Amino acid sequence: MATRPDDPAALPRSASVIVIGGGVIGCSVAYHLARDGVADVTLLERRQLTSGTTWHAAGLVGQLRTSINMTQLARYTSTLYRRLEAETGQATGYRRCGSVSVATNEERFEELKRSASMAKVFGLDVDVVTPAAIKSRVPLLHTGDLLGGIHIPSDGYANAVDITNALAKGARAGGARIFQNVPVTAIRTGPGGVTGVATEQGDIDADCVVLCAGMWTRELAATVGVNVPLHACEHYYALFESVAGLDSSFPVVRDYDACAYYKYDAGKLLLGAFEPHARPWATKGIPEDFCFDEIAGSLEHFEPILEQAMVRMPALESAGLETFFCGPESFTPDVRYHIGQAPELDNCFVAAGLNSIGLQSAGGIGKVISEWIRLGHPPADLWEVDVRRNQPFQRNRKYLRERVSESLGLLYATHFPYRQYDTARGVRKSPLHDRLQAIGACHGEVAGWERPNWYAPDPGLASYKYSYGRQNWFEHSAAEHRAVREQVGLFDQSSFAKFRLQGADAARVLNYVSANDVDVLPGRIVYTQWLNDRGGIEADLTVTRLAEDCYLIVTAAAAEVRDFHWLQRHIPADAHCVLTDVTSAMGVISIMGPNARALLQSLTPDDLSHEAFPFAHSREIELGYALVRASRITYVGELGWELYIPTEFTAGVYDTIVAAGAPFGLAHAGYHALDSLRIEKAYRHWGHDITDEDTPLEASLGFAVKFDKPGGFIGREALLKEKAAEPAKRLLQFRLLDPQPLLYHNEPIWHDDALVGHVTSGAYGHTLGAAIGLGYVDTAKAPNPAEGGFSIEVAGERVPAEVSSTPMYDPRSMRIRC
Repeated sequence: MATRPDDPAALPRSASVIVIGGGVIGCSVAYHLARDGVADVTLLERRQLTSGTTWHAAGLVGQLRTSINMTQLARYTSTLYRRLEAETGQATGYRRCGSVSVATNEERFEELKRSASMAKVFGLDVDVVTPAAIKSRVPLLHTGDLLGGIHIPSDGYANAVDITNALAKGARAGGARIFQNVPVTAIRTGPGGVTGVATEQGDIDADCVVLCAGMWTRELAATVGVNVPLHACEHYYALFESVAGLDSSFPVVRDYDACAYYKYDAGKLLLGAFEPHARPWATKGIPEDFCFDEIAGSLEHFEPILEQAMVRMPALESAGLETFFCGPESFTPDVRYHIGQAPELDNCFVAAGLNSIGLQSAGGIGKVISEWIRLGHPPADLWEVDVRRNQPFQRNRKYLRERVSESLGLLYATHFPYRQYDTARGVRKSPLHDRLQAIGACHGEVAGWERPNWYAPDPGLASYKYSYGRQNWFEHSAAEHRAVREQVGLFDQSSFAKFRLQGADAARVLNYVSANDVDVLPGRIVYTQWLNDRGGIEADLTVTRLAEDCYLIVTAAAAEVRDFHWLQRHIPADAHCVLTDVTSAMGVISIMGPNARALLQSLTPDDLSHEAFPFAHSREIELGYALVRASRITYVGELGWELYIPTEFTAGVYDTIVAAGAPFGLAHAGYHALDSLRIEKAYRHWGHDITDEDTPLEASLGFAVKFDKPGGFIGREALLKEKAAEPAKRLLQFRLLDPQPLLYHNEPIWHDDALVGHVTSGAYGHTLGAAIGLGYVDTAKAPNPAEGGFSIEVAGERVPAEVSSTPMYDPRSMRIRC
């Protein structure tokens, strides 16, 4: 008797790509791979398609996310779903009903208006609407307490099971094979990375494996050393019948301030929630037989959402509660999903941790994973969801349980600038943490590191009061900023990621990876980018040559895993050098400002004069009882040194500096001041101003590219082509002419009445007296910035701005070279 194509008995012995998981994400990946012409794609599902979490998805298909690239992925998903039914003949339940998001306070309204402005950058139609307009569009809503909202006509909803089946049908039509009831028992590996999978029906060889196993992904990935931090949480919704006045024209409604959303569902009303304090689920492991299962939720836990919903929609008071549902969804520590090539294992890809937005993200994720596999690199800047952002400690179960209890609710919380997590704090601390906290440091968190963002005059006041305007730390940070500009400031930058590359081939290997020339004399510091083959910036960092065969590489805390693995993957197998992460071995104290030399010279017998210790040089000096590596470099645009201190000596060196600091006007300064100082000097920030989509020529970093150095470098040919043709965009610095509005990122840039770009990062320039932004401008639309006529849109209002292609603060860099 012949077997069906998807019968386990027909399981192949080899495949080009194996997709593990048959939810909407896995089926989208298989669909796109098959559509893009990849042969021998095989999808394996442990039970049945959609049986994990997809089957109970609410089905919202929204497009506006908190960043430009994530919104573009969501828009693609909407476009795909619109044509999927006609393409496959499988019903999808997709309907464009529009969406309305409402604001009950000024901060929320500000967020929505800023989002509407951001949407203009890529042409998404988002209308800012009044309470009266909301009432007219959604008569069932109580609008008396609303300030306004936004309306997105092209949003909608779909049936998650039908969408998944349509994707599966499309994948099969493209040649992919899909097998249900075939659990993967192991991922097979070899010296070159993934070699295939093992199942109860036999092994399958494969060139590539994609982990799309939803809430099971963390445990499966961990078996081969891949870090995918996520944890399941209870997720609730209720279904009401006989809602007076409800009809199919009802749009998706999001009442963020009440943690609720509303959706028409086949004549009924679905009320869903993202409550502020979620309940982690399956803390001891997911039951082996879990399939299409509900979990025991708590009506008491859901009750506050229900009570507020009856105020927002009075018709619910007389409606019938047909279903109270609780099912699991996987959430991540930062409420952003995980996609991409795993840094720990070649040819192992991840697409998991969707934070309850799997359906509205699946199309875009499938598209970029397919392109990533086929091209060998991400098709766009996807850093915010790149699996390489995760730190090893984040797979710790205690950490995950605590953090996801907060992260679920943050989906609907106001996305305030500089918002910090409250849970799972104190994971990584510098040797100075307690000393700084005792004098008023308000710590933020990056990559688990506690870092002083600003200093309160009283330690009891060291906490955030969030706003889209001037937050409670604004004036304190301004004082820190001015102290660095006028006297001297102390920064704790121990969170820097630090690597050592040692061995006879260290210079050759590192020089090929770096765009700048790092084959310099020992004691020299080189600022450089690491580029990809397209000329895009993969890393932005400093390299210090310690000896003929030894380098110290310093990069951002958030990029620790990414940058380490980028360099490691580019060390040839026969090269004689070893890369070691030494981040924890050293604390870092930065002393910056015009009095930096005088302060440090009073504490060391070593000569710190400009003649004896020029800019971009590094050497060991005596300080306190320690031998300290002093590196004359800056990220604030002032004279200064970064002091690299063995961890056990760091506190003692700090005490020595602070004890001597008063006569020199020493002030402690945090990362908010660091940001305002660097943006005045137009120093770029990797991940915002420069990414793997941007080249050094576009970012005006050509001075750090050495085209003629021996051996060349990765990305050289791409840059030479770009140099001959001139960049299509350029990074410029902007200063608002009105000193009141604030810039953060993603604000549209206008030249007269033409939209020509967007702000990549912004902060208030306390020396320049206004908000400063960096942003790319289309050179075809605005070929001569010197002509003026620029404005930046802030929450719907265009604010005139001056523009400069050179730093507005100290354009000749005289202050750092004195």
